[in-house]
Amino acid sequence: MPTSSLSRSQLVRWHIAICAIFLASGLSISTWASRVPAIRESLGIENSGVGLLLLGMGVASIIGLSIAPAVIARLGARSGMLVALILVGIGLAVIGFGADTLQFFGVALVGLALFGFGNGAVDVMMNVEGAALEKATGRTIMPLLHAFFSFGTVVGAGLGFLAVRLEVPVLAHSVAMGVVILVVAFLSVANVPRAEVAEDSSAAPERAHWRERLATSLEAWREPRTYTLGVIMLGMAFAEGSANDWLPSAVVYGHGAPEEAGPAVLAVFSVAMTVGRIAGGPVVDRLGRVLVLRVLAGTAAAGLLLFILARWGPVVSAGAAVGGRGASVGSPLGLAPAAHDPTKAASRVAAAATIGYVAFLCGPPILGWIGDHIGLLNTLLIVVGLIVASGLFSGAARPLAVGETKTAQPARRD
Repeated sequence: MPTSSLSRSQLVRWHIAICAIFLASGLSISTWASRVPAIRESLGIENSGVGLLLLGMGVASIIGLSIAPAVIARLGARSGMLVALILVGIGLAVIGFGADTLQFFGVALVGLALFGFGNGAVDVMMNVEGAALEKATGRTIMPLLHAFFSFGTVVGAGLGFLAVRLEVPVLAHSVAMGVVILVVAFLSVANVPRAEVAEDSSAAPERAHWRERLATSLEAWREPRTYTLGVIMLGMAFAEGSANDWLPSAVVYGHGAPEEAGPAVLAVFSVAMTVGRIAGGPVVDRLGRVLVLRVLAGTAAAGLLLFILARWGPVVSAGAAVGGRGASVGSPLGLAPAAHDPTKAASRVAAAATIGYVAFLCGPPILGWIGDHIGLLNTLLIVVGLIVASGLFSGAARPLAVGETKTAQPARRD
């Protein structure tokens, strides 16, 4: 049935379900990350071996992102999210089995491939669903959804810390978290209305063949707007990814602070980002998406510059807080406009997400290589430039004009 005929109760359940799926994705990622040292020790590998595991996960994630439009065209986002999260849960269990029980690198790599593929695919699908929910409710909710992803990473990191302190084996931890993700997947998807995401049902009384809908959706890669949205994603993904991987090192090795200052500053950045995502929706509804993106890009750039140039500890922390606030909603606000036209939502979100995901995965290693030559603090100036570019291209987030998108909403049926 059409989204306009959904009851308030159905919309609320839909909203909670998508929040839970975002949280489950964040939970899975921090579960893996929290046990990397134990997995490394169990497998008897060095940094290069961990890098190979990360490469396998990253490649599989990009494949998942790329294939998500085909899955949506064939199954719909609702069923696609369920399949993807099942792969995530199974992947976590296989990682634990390969690292802890068999202590065999190849099995752990297969688990990470399943894990990465599922997370990459669900990343597109949950954002497509989030954009559809925005249309149905008439409110900006993507920043809040991404805040739940951040909540998931915090919860997963906390549980991982407890698992390490209590000496819980990697297998038991990963299987338990895999089961939790499977339970969340089935309960959440049961409350997501059925949808034909890639179809304008009022314009096409008979549903087109999925291959035809897939071919239509892939046209998004030939649209200039896809790449301008990608610039927004590029800058903000670089900001978030570089913060996660390099802020602690930049504090310790760039500013000469004690080692414990590194994670403390990262926590400041992460909390500021989460708070910004919680508050982002109402601000966007009041001021408009483009203005907010421009202001926050300037805020992120100013915060990061303050972090780089400051010489006093509290000012460095303040720069991290301002930078985290500025970078908080760039990614969700860059993704949401990609789904304005429901006939191409999946492909456009996949394209923008792929650009952001590649930047998130590949950006930090590139910055590390450059940092070896010019220093970490100087390297972060590159990120400042990319954030400024995101602000300059933020006009791409403006809603499509009448005629650029079909007026009908995605058909939903119970």
